[in-house]
Amino acid sequence: MIDVNTYSTVTKESLLDKVAHNTRVRIYRILSQNIDLEKINSIIDVGVTADKTQLSSNFFENLFPMPEKITAFSNQDASWMENEYKGLKFIRGTALNMPFKDDTFELVFSSAVIEHVGSRINQSKFLYECFRISKKYVFITTPNRYYPIELHTAIPLIHWLPKKVYRKMLQILGMNFLALEENLNLLTKNELKKMCEENGIDNIKIKTARLFGLPSNLLLIIEKV
Repeated sequence: MIDVNTYSTVTKESLLDKVAHNTRVRIYRILSQNIDLEKINSIIDVGVTADKTQLSSNFFENLFPMPEKITAFSNQDASWMENEYKGLKFIRGTALNMPFKDDTFELVFSSAVIEHVGSRINQSKFLYECFRISKKYVFITTPNRYYPIELHTAIPLIHWLPKKVYRKMLQILGMNFLALEENLNLLTKNELKKMCEENGIDNIKIKTARLFGLPSNLLLIIEKV
């Protein structure tokens, strides 16, 4: 089983955890403003976490009032969610090759996962997989690389350096897991747009959630037509 604690230095109920939770509540609000969730009958949450401790973990399930409409999907063992959220179905697998037919779910939701799937090629494949299994909408969130504080490490500015330099500095700081591209590969708005173009996806909007007045998270909304 993957150690979920290696993906972030944020500790339970810390100030950073509370800030992350509040940001994700705002993200949910933006989601509900752009997609009428009451009319959505089937949802997959791609990349749920096995973590039960952080306030910000699995925020969609905590806020959405109809868990029976949700399929939770992850490479981590989050099967406990079936007991926690009545009617929810959990499936374990890889997001780069999901075991679902085209157009299976009316909404494909994924929060803070695409930056953890590895190389740019993997990220593009992840995006296409989410698009492929969607019947109506895709909603993907990821931290904004241009936000001055890197949200996984809580370290300012060094993630703006060339990637090789940034990763070397993380190693020096003892963050060997997050120093690997396969575990953390931050994105910009333009990179998200380009990946959509490469996959032939053109009906998109990219919105932002703000933290301390600056855009901290990118929110990709795709309407499939």
